[in-house]
Amino acid sequence: MSRKRVAFVASETERATNALECLKNKYKAVPPDQADVIVALGGDGFMLETLHQFIGLDVPIYGMNRGTIGFLLNEYNEDQLDIRIQKAVKITLHPLRMSVETVGGQKFEALAINEVSLHRDSRQAASIGIDIDGIERMQELVCDGVILSTPAGSTAYNLSAHGPIVPIGASLLAMTPISAFRPRRWRGALLPATAEVTFRTLDTEKRPISATADFTEIKHVKRVSVRQDDSVDMNLLFDEEHNLEERIIREQFLP
Repeated sequence: MSRKRVAFVASETERATNALECLKNKYKAVPPDQADVIVALGGDGFMLETLHQFIGLDVPIYGMNRGTIGFLLNEYNEDQLDIRIQKAVKITLHPLRMSVETVGGQKFEALAINEVSLHRDSRQAASIGIDIDGIERMQELVCDGVILSTPAGSTAYNLSAHGPIVPIGASLLAMTPISAFRPRRWRGALLPATAEVTFRTLDTEKRPISATADFTEIKHVKRVSVRQDDSVDMNLLFDEEHNLEERIIREQFLP
């Protein structure tokens, strides 16, 4: 089994930069565009940044935790990295593609690995209409915002808003309201991954809304359409004993 060419990238924290120097001294490193694998050193936020940065490179990413929670990363260990990479389990993620039309008529697109979220931009609650595959499913949701999450992102912002955890292989998206006022009892929905969701701002002047896809935020949105983009593959590598599917299952039984 031939040894893979490895590139190392790290966040700017001291823990990550120290690990970067150590690993570069221990293993022969190549630039990312020449690598078979990219090793990301940091936390979950930096892992998302790395995935976005190298979307077009078609190189799997193996993360090692030098942050806090490290849900999308493996445990940090300097030893036998080449063997761990060779034995790693590959998980392929497909991002959400957000298409936005603003009140002023501008159009934007962005990709989200975790979630697309809408938030009120004033003291007034947001007023949002929701269509699924062109059919109106909610005439008006009055809330602080709403989240549409991938399975990988279901344990992040979605979970903190009391949304469901979605197993990686479930081919579902989680829609979760943020502080819903009306309908009072609506707690969200699970949608097929093939669904195209459109959010409509019902009062653009009195109740302005912004939309965010991971790190990209667009203000004064009029209409936001979201769908899973199956043409984009993002490959993550996990140690066999710490694969993402197991982590998501385990997360559902934590006290």
